[in-house]
Amino acid sequence: MSSKMHGYRSVVRREKRTSTLTIILFAELLTLLIAICVSLPAGADADGTVKRAPQASDGSRLTSEITGSISTRDGQKLRLLTDLGNVVIKTGNNGKVDYKVRLEVNSAEKGAQRLLRDFSVSAHETPDGVYLRGQALGRQSSGRLWVTIELNIPKSYNVDINTGGGNIESADVNGRASLITAGGTIVAGNIGGSAHLETTGGHVTVKNVAGDLTAISGGGHITTGSVAGYGNLHTNGGHIRAESIQGPAHVSTGGGNISVDHSGSELIAETIGGQIEVGETAGLVKAKNGGGGIRVVRVSGPTNLETSGGSIYLTQVDSAVKASTSTGAITAWFVAPVKPPSRCEFQSGDGDIVVYIPRQLPVTIDAQVQSGDEHRLSFDPAFATTFHHDDSSGGAVRAEGSLNGGGEVIRLRTTGGNIRVIMSDTAKQLQLYKQQMQQLQQKLASQLRMLQESRQAEESP
Repeated sequence: MSSKMHGYRSVVRREKRTSTLTIILFAELLTLLIAICVSLPAGADADGTVKRAPQASDGSRLTSEITGSISTRDGQKLRLLTDLGNVVIKTGNNGKVDYKVRLEVNSAEKGAQRLLRDFSVSAHETPDGVYLRGQALGRQSSGRLWVTIELNIPKSYNVDINTGGGNIESADVNGRASLITAGGTIVAGNIGGSAHLETTGGHVTVKNVAGDLTAISGGGHITTGSVAGYGNLHTNGGHIRAESIQGPAHVSTGGGNISVDHSGSELIAETIGGQIEVGETAGLVKAKNGGGGIRVVRVSGPTNLETSGGSIYLTQVDSAVKASTSTGAITAWFVAPVKPPSRCEFQSGDGDIVVYIPRQLPVTIDAQVQSGDEHRLSFDPAFATTFHHDDSSGGAVRAEGSLNGGGEVIRLRTTGGNIRVIMSDTAKQLQLYKQQMQQLQQKLASQLRMLQESRQAEESP
């Protein structure tokens, strides 16, 4: 009886050991399956396949790649939202969106393999195109994990890109574009629709935009080609250079230079301390400068210019202009005929005012030097001029001069400078106009070249 009982207990022990081993094996298998599922991206391509390349090492870094493809149609939209990473957009595909996500981490980094596994990618087709999501599951991924997302899309496509930190580079696209990064440089080709480009700290460079353009930077430079619609360009501290803005434009910087080669409509330009340079204008111009100079090559619409400490230089004026500076000089070349109404007012605190008048222009000059005892007021002999001295106002000297019987009034006022009215040389003025337009174009080309060289230096190992 005791022998049978001993045998029975042995069988029970063996069954318990077998059951325990089975549970352990099942738990290990379940853990492995969960790890595999976490490491895979959440999306699939048009064929139902998503590929995550095995991890590789070049000695200093561990790398991994996630690739996929989704069917689409021309005219639809790609929307990409990623927690971090550089984004490169290429065009040329027909009927699909290909994506490749390259992940890199320092091989010496603690938990390097986990950082690679913890970045997930999901992608799926939507009613209006393709949605792609890149997500860093780990809390400490930013700054320790390098992510590059390469996209190949149809050229006739719209793009909406938002990255939590990284550069964005886009080839030409024939649709609308929204490119936003929390801290990188944006470089875009030609855009066939409206565009919104925004970065908290890098440069923004775009070629031609067929619609409206909004470009915003937290402190970098903004450089654009031709903008067919409205232009809203703002940076907290960099330079702004635009080849052409056909629609109404508001251009502002916290301290850099502003250069616009051509303005086809109303232009508002503001800087706290840089230079403002405008080429040809066809509409209202308002320029305000906290301390630098203002130069407008050709004024063809009502213009209001104001600077606290720089000079104002106008090469060809044929419309009403109001210009004022606290300490700088004002120089203006007028052309004939002047568009009516064209009343002009120039005022300087301590600087000189010099105006060049075409010999055939009917015009009246009303000029006054507040400190007449120390400064001069002179007219070309062609003007019929009368002088008035006002001893009661500190020796102010005022003169009225008319040419060709008089016409629209040009009012000149300076407190501590000289005023000169000179006959203009048409050939010299035309040469000056061409030189200044060429200078503006050269500056734009130089800005583009410097930005390209800077970007290449950043990308080099």
